[in-house]
Amino acid sequence: MLLRTLEYFVALAREQHFARAAEACHVSQPTLSAGIASLEEQLGKRLIERDRRYIGLTNEGRAALPWAQQAIAMIEGLEQASAAVRGPLRGALRLGAIPASMPVVGSFARVLKRAQPEVTLAVRSLTSREIERGLSSFELDAGITYLDHEPPSQILAAPLYNEKAIFVGHVRSIGEIDAIGWDEALSQPLCLLHEGMQNRRILDANLAERKLSVSPCATADSYVALLAMVEAGGVATIVPDGYANLIPSGSWARVVPFSDPLPSSRVGLTVSNRPPLGTMAQAALAAARLLGASM
Repeated sequence: MLLRTLEYFVALAREQHFARAAEACHVSQPTLSAGIASLEEQLGKRLIERDRRYIGLTNEGRAALPWAQQAIAMIEGLEQASAAVRGPLRGALRLGAIPASMPVVGSFARVLKRAQPEVTLAVRSLTSREIERGLSSFELDAGITYLDHEPPSQILAAPLYNEKAIFVGHVRSIGEIDAIGWDEALSQPLCLLHEGMQNRRILDANLAERKLSVSPCATADSYVALLAMVEAGGVATIVPDGYANLIPSGSWARVVPFSDPLPSSRVGLTVSNRPPLGTMAQAALAAARLLGASM
């Protein structure tokens, strides 16, 4: 059984489209289709439901998928571990990061580069649930996510920092104030992340404990989009305090702390707790521990 045919199968299950899967594997569509047909023949099972196009996985395909993912990860781990014995670690470290953690990704990249100069960092902005799925399917080496709210299972974690919420409004709308209360903040027209994002679910849960709720006039899945709406005028937002450093001082924005802040949330780096731990996961944990100790 060729490793390449397993890669074709996993790519098709992920992309759910023959042409996109072939492109991801850098082969022609006929080559990918022939490889999957060869895999099915070797197993004696039909893995893919298809009728001129991809329909879905068969029951056998769904059962085989995690084993195919694990087999690919084991071979990649074997190659990385044996290569690291002879010299510096090389390859791409695949990192998923929640949008709230993006301001710290730069610091993580700096620490990782100093420790592993031959490793490249491939960062994807993902939700916490997507990170958990990516780790379990071996599509990510590490993730930066919340550690205490909806905690991911079967992970090793390295705490990085505690996140607090801050209020951001336009200077034309918000006067010269040192702090803002929640009643006043929630009375403003707000743009926030949508409920599918964990930061928003944490905010809603903390507000509910105070018998408060929020009804934003606009939602997004990106803090860049939220800040762009505030800059355009007419709305305010609530973002993690890490984003305060990305807003130029003396600009259009007024960044205000809360006079009665909500509980902070721990953010950290996570890897799957599946021995043997891959060399990329080990490198990510080591860099995160160094970074966390300095923050």
